[in-house]
Amino acid sequence: MSKFTYSVIIPNYNGARFLAGCLDSIQAQTLAPLETIVVDDASTDESVALVKASYPWVKLLVREENGQFAKACNDGFDAAQGDILVLFNNDAEAEPGWLAAIDRAFQERPEISSVASRIMLYDRRNIFHTAGDYYKANGLPGNRGVWQENRGQYDVLEEVFGPCGCAAAYKREVLEAVRADNPDGKILDESLAMYCEDVDLNLRLRLRNLRCLYQPEAVVYHRLSATGGGTLASYRNGRNFIVVALKNLPASVLLPNLPAIVFTQLKYAFNSLTKIRLNTERARLKGQFDGLKAIPDTLRRRRLVQAHRSISNEQFAALLEYNQE
Repeated sequence: MSKFTYSVIIPNYNGARFLAGCLDSIQAQTLAPLETIVVDDASTDESVALVKASYPWVKLLVREENGQFAKACNDGFDAAQGDILVLFNNDAEAEPGWLAAIDRAFQERPEISSVASRIMLYDRRNIFHTAGDYYKANGLPGNRGVWQENRGQYDVLEEVFGPCGCAAAYKREVLEAVRADNPDGKILDESLAMYCEDVDLNLRLRLRNLRCLYQPEAVVYHRLSATGGGTLASYRNGRNFIVVALKNLPASVLLPNLPAIVFTQLKYAFNSLTKIRLNTERARLKGQFDGLKAIPDTLRRRRLVQAHRSISNEQFAALLEYNQE
């Protein structure tokens, strides 16, 4: 029996076609969560009706207006009662032992603040989406093992920079602490809306010297970008890569790596300009422009984040990847 209780939080927007598989996989867990919360972000499909009719054990929160992913997640965090709060995508499905494996990680490694799942592609189950996430000094986030075939290379329980928000477990107390990083007292930065909100959270947790463990036995299958992608993803990534780096990187890392950050953004912009007829590339350019326009607000948010930093410059720098490709 676990000493922890678990709240599984599933943000949903027009995901009715995936919710049954998602919720069935939660119901099949060998370690039952204390509660499963679906936060519906003003869906226009049959999502709400489906949950009410077929999953009465689910705690359903219905937002009247669409606020995008970060707000839906924050509503779930605010409502959750568990010791461990777990974000789970509506287009993902977990193996029956997923939550029990996460629990073992927390039980065996009490110093750990978050646990990253082993996330595989839904339609190619031997291919990785992520074995925990990393962050580069040039301001680019990434997924360990993405697109790699599973050959046992990520079978080891080990520390990583942070979890992917598709299936990420956090101790309640560490999430409560990072509320102080945001002007509105929320856990996720709602100005990011969607995409990179989990990257931002990982950086803020790491700045507080809090650690993440990758649990290879916590297996999830993800329909990658099934409920996102397209021009919205291009825009948000274009904007949020800039915002997240300027907001979170300590000056000791940001300043010496600023040329690499600028070069990386210029390379993205040049690539988009060569493909300017594509909607996705125009969206990325607009996102980059809006990321630059957001600098005054980003610097205000930066002051709060950096005020709560407890890790040394050297320790933080050692956590980053420095391959600039």
